[in-house]
Amino acid sequence: MLTKDLLVSLFFPHSPLHDGAVIIRGDKIMAAGCLLPLPATHEMRVSYPTRTRHLAAIGLTQETDAAVVIVSEESGGISLATRGTLERLIDRNKLEDRLLEYLKK
Repeated sequence: MLTKDLLVSLFFPHSPLHDGAVIIRGDKIMAAGCLLPLPATHEMRVSYPTRTRHLAAIGLTQETDAAVVIVSEESGGISLATRGTLERLIDRNKLEDRLLEYLKK
């Protein structure tokens, strides 16, 4: 069962699963510490520097209908990848709004 505390513990800096993706389906964690493939090609439509995790998120959303939330380890900034595009979000409320909007489509 997915809980806030469980998810936070996975991304704690000294956790062995900290530097990888967590795959969630419904309210269950299916896998953690996952490495995602980078896209073969991509069009960057963002105005800020991206790292490997951002590129991996773009690649995953090019191949699936997943919505991928990326949290910058350095800044704590939140981004959302959907349909091969990446959007930087200001805060948790904006993330919630964008996820709900995406899931309704």
